[in-house]
Amino acid sequence: KIFQATVSCVGGDGTIYIIPKLFETALKKLMAEIQNTFKGLGLLIPYCWKKGEACVVRGSDTVWYRAKIIEVNGSTLQVQYVDHGYIESIPQCHLYPTTFYTGIPPFCIPCQLYKTLPIGNFWQQDAVDYLQELLKNEEVEIHVKELPDNPGGKLSISLYFGGMSLSSFMAYQKYCVAEDSQDIEKLGLFEGDLSPSYLLQPLPVPGETFPVTVTHLVSPKEAYICLDSSGNLTKHSATERAASCDSESLNKALKWCNKIVKTLPHLTNFKKELPCLAEYVDGLWYRAKLLSITQLVPVQILVQFVDYGTYLVAPTSRLRHIPCHLLKYPVQAVRVLLAGFRPASDDKNVERIPYSPEWSLKALWTMVDCVEGKRLSASILTVSPEVTISLYGDDKNLVHLKLIEMGLAELDQ
Repeated sequence: KIFQATVSCVGGDGTIYIIPKLFETALKKLMAEIQNTFKGLGLLIPYCWKKGEACVVRGSDTVWYRAKIIEVNGSTLQVQYVDHGYIESIPQCHLYPTTFYTGIPPFCIPCQLYKTLPIGNFWQQDAVDYLQELLKNEEVEIHVKELPDNPGGKLSISLYFGGMSLSSFMAYQKYCVAEDSQDIEKLGLFEGDLSPSYLLQPLPVPGETFPVTVTHLVSPKEAYICLDSSGNLTKHSATERAASCDSESLNKALKWCNKIVKTLPHLTNFKKELPCLAEYVDGLWYRAKLLSITQLVPVQILVQFVDYGTYLVAPTSRLRHIPCHLLKYPVQAVRVLLAGFRPASDDKNVERIPYSPEWSLKALWTMVDCVEGKRLSASILTVSPEVTISLYGDDKNLVHLKLIEMGLAELDQ
């Protein structure tokens, strides 16, 4: 069985506690009921607590949770939050004995990684800390391998985050040995001497109008666009729906990659067009490809972020190998030429775009104002030799009309 779940915590012994997504609504309902039933402080009069006794506990967030007594130690009790898995030492004044809700099974499931042996036969503290940092409150994919031998036992699972096997990843980190682990190359965690490439984004059929966002302008005539599924035009095409699904899955996978990016090796191969991960100025890592070496000492590489079209010159310290599973998502940004206009022959603005001197900088900034943050739509005119489109603003007029009005461009019939 395969299902989505949220990791609520990782126990000190490496037990992974998960809450299936299907249980979340019922858990929220129960939590609301508990808050309505229990108010104020815990039990303030003396009480003889027993190991295994059911109770509710007032957490540090002042919210009441279902719990059970794990150990009695004077005025402090060790309790386990039965719906989340945490174990904490709590003063008696924050607990209340109750038999309410004991008929409802715990919402969290204790799990262990299938056929995965920790180094030293138990999970070391640094491994537990790493698992907690990596997984807590994150959504993961669970593959059930073996049911527990007894009720309340641990479910044996394979856990996948962002398309990667947790067992294989932890084995690579030397925290464990995964008997059933895929070979690290088959897992696709790192690229070897292969020459991988990105998949291209499928485009809507010519003549069909579809919502887009402009992610990068090279010149008033050349841009990078992304299919925008949030646009409120008529029903979305299959191409747009697929692009939306890909974009959402890619964003989740990239989020995970940013969490583990320090474990990915730096690039040593600088072949042109090679896919990689590159760190942008916001400190986050995105999919990119190598374009050229711009400087040898120190080495500086020109890269392009394939899901946006933007460029960056980066040192090798900001480039890392890309996990193979990130290559299965088509590039989100498509290079296009805008049809219907050309540079004005009498544009007297002296400041020109250095790499495209037929255009003035004023024309570029005017086009930026026309497209930035706007709800745009496009229609493909040709796909060969270049993808050529008509681009419309939120007022349904062609965006380049503003440039023509200002004398920065002229109609190109």
